[in-house]
Amino acid sequence: MLLDKYKGIIPAFYACYDELGDISRERIHLLANYLYEKGVKGLYVGGSSGECIYHSLKERKQTLKYVAEVLQGKLTLIAHVGAPSTKESVELAKYAEELGYDALSAIPPIYFRLPESAIEKYWTEIMDSTELPFIIYNIPQTTGYDLSIRLLTKLLANDKLIGVKNSSMPVMDIERFKAAAHEDFIVFNGPDEQYVSGRLIGADSGIGGTYGVMPELFLQAEVFVASGKFAEAREIQRDINDIIIALCSLNGSMYSVIKEIYKLRGVNIGSVRGPLEPVHGADLEKIEGIKNNIDNAILKYTILTK
Repeated sequence: MLLDKYKGIIPAFYACYDELGDISRERIHLLANYLYEKGVKGLYVGGSSGECIYHSLKERKQTLKYVAEVLQGKLTLIAHVGAPSTKESVELAKYAEELGYDALSAIPPIYFRLPESAIEKYWTEIMDSTELPFIIYNIPQTTGYDLSIRLLTKLLANDKLIGVKNSSMPVMDIERFKAAAHEDFIVFNGPDEQYVSGRLIGADSGIGGTYGVMPELFLQAEVFVASGKFAEAREIQRDINDIIIALCSLNGSMYSVIKEIYKLRGVNIGSVRGPLEPVHGADLEKIEGIKNNIDNAILKYTILTK
C-alpha cells in the first residue's frame, strides 16, 4: 500500500458551532476551506480537537459529512470514530466509508479500565467493519491505556492496520513502534511540542491540535526537517513551543483560545461546548497578543526562507 497520502502536515479539525452551540455546516465549510488554502496534506476529523466525546452520534455524522462535502478528493481525510461503545464506533466507521474518507482511526475504549484483550477486540471489530485502512490513536494521558508492543504486534496481522497516531509524550515510543512494525507502516507524531524530535526519531508525519492555528509554522518545520536543516528545525520548534505555552496559559481550554484567534482571522467557528470552558474575563484581552506572536513567527520564517 502506498502511504504517501498520509505523509505531511495533518491538522486535527476543530468542532464548529453556531451561536446556539449546535453543529454548523456553514462554519465547518469555512474552516475546511481555510485549511485547504493553507496547503496542508489532510485533516483528522472528529478527534480530541473536534470535541468528539461531547457530541451525539448524529452530530458526529454531521461533522464527517460537512467536511467531506468540501474536501473529499482534495485532501486526505481521516475519520476518528472512537466512541463509548463498539456499536457506535462501527456505525461511524461505516458512515465514513460511505462518505469517501481515506482512513479510520480510534482511541481505545474509554471510562472502564478494560483488559488488553477487550481493547484488541474493539479495534479489530472496527477494522473488520469496513474496507478502509485503520490508524490506532494512542493517547494514554487521557484514555488511561498505553499501546503495548505486544498488542501492536498482534494487530499488525490485520492488513488494514497501516499506522499509529502516537500522542504519548515519550519520543522513544515512536521509535519503538517503528521498530516493531513492517516497512509499509506509518507513525504520526502526536504531541505538537515535539514535532521535530518526533520526525527525527522516526515519525513519518504529524497530526496535531495546534497545527490549524499556525499551519504555516508546521509546514515550514517539515521543510526544514525534510531538507536536513536541523538547526533551523530546532529554532522553529522553540518558537512553536513558546506559542503553545501561551495558548495553554489562559483560563478556559486551549481549544477556546484557538477559536478566539480564529475569530480575529475572520474564521468564526464558535466557542467550545461545556464542560470545556471558554476564555473569559481579562484573558480575552490577551488573545490578540498571542495572535500577533503567531503572525510575527510566520513573518520571521517567510523572510528567512526567501
